[in-house]
Amino acid sequence: MSTSDSCKNSASKSSGEDGVCEVNDMLNNMSMADNNVSVCANCGKEGGDINNICNKCKQVKYCNATCKKKHKKKHKKQCEEHIRLAADRAAELHDEELFKQPPPNEDCPICFVCLPTLEMGRKYQACCGKVVCSGCSYAPVYDNQGNEVDIKTCPFCRIPCPPRGEGIKRLKKRMEAGDAIAIYYVGCIYQDGKNGYPQDYKKALELYHRAGELGHHPAYCNIGYCYNFGQGVEVDKKKAKHYYELAAMRGDVQARHNLGGIEHKAFKNEVARLSLGIVEGNVDNLGRAIKHFMIAIRGGKSESLGVIKDLYSDGLTTKEDYTKALQLYQEYLGEIKSVQRDEAAAADDRYRYY
Repeated sequence: MSTSDSCKNSASKSSGEDGVCEVNDMLNNMSMADNNVSVCANCGKEGGDINNICNKCKQVKYCNATCKKKHKKKHKKQCEEHIRLAADRAAELHDEELFKQPPPNEDCPICFVCLPTLEMGRKYQACCGKVVCSGCSYAPVYDNQGNEVDIKTCPFCRIPCPPRGEGIKRLKKRMEAGDAIAIYYVGCIYQDGKNGYPQDYKKALELYHRAGELGHHPAYCNIGYCYNFGQGVEVDKKKAKHYYELAAMRGDVQARHNLGGIEHKAFKNEVARLSLGIVEGNVDNLGRAIKHFMIAIRGGKSESLGVIKDLYSDGLTTKEDYTKALQLYQEYLGEIKSVQRDEAAAADDRYRYY
């Protein structure tokens, strides 16, 4: 079996190992494209039947298993070096994707101003499946004569809001229709054991996976949380980080903030080890943490701004970094602020949006 096949068939491979496999495949394909003549690395035999490939690096070929075994010791150093380079390249490609600025939030379908990141600044409407901002949710409704209507309706489709306790029925209807956000919220209900539903972490995880596959990225953040704290699954920090990364790359600021926290904690642990004379590597965890926090700040995560402020106070980041963080947060506020949202927030703290 080739390395490519073994990578596909192994369910226990980490994301880093998968990246090495992909880079090895890429390099191998390039090598095969450049060289149409196969040569045994041990005996030098040429021909089209030279197809016994090194299982690790996949960069050399042999005419049979005997030649491969004879050449093993001679090839070992070159093989290990190639695998190391492939792993480094896989990590670079992963970081390029991970630290890209994610897509911005969608606009409110009514006022067409960018939706706030803060949960209180937006509301999912189970009647029509739209996410509406706090300003439009709070704004009064008028009839054709300009008179304010007392009946509370959906700000988008104008269907009357359901009686207390009936909203779950609408949510389940949206869920049955394949609405990713509705599936996510029903998962949250099972995770917390609310609205008369039993607390069921496994059911919540099942729904989070469905919602994530349908494109609702906060679901991946919740899966990461479950793995991080062992809710419905055994604690697995690597899997938690993996799902946080999936969510962060799709624009989830909470997941991005969590990744910053993971790297910040790793940095503090490394400092503690160094103080004891233990050197384990030269990983720039602090630099990675700052990158994560900066992206989260641009996405509206005020807690990340607070962390950058603390790092600056402790002398762990520069004045330029703190200034940039403030500017990024101001850019975010400039995109989401509106008079209508300010009025809603001033009238009721439940409509606070930043």
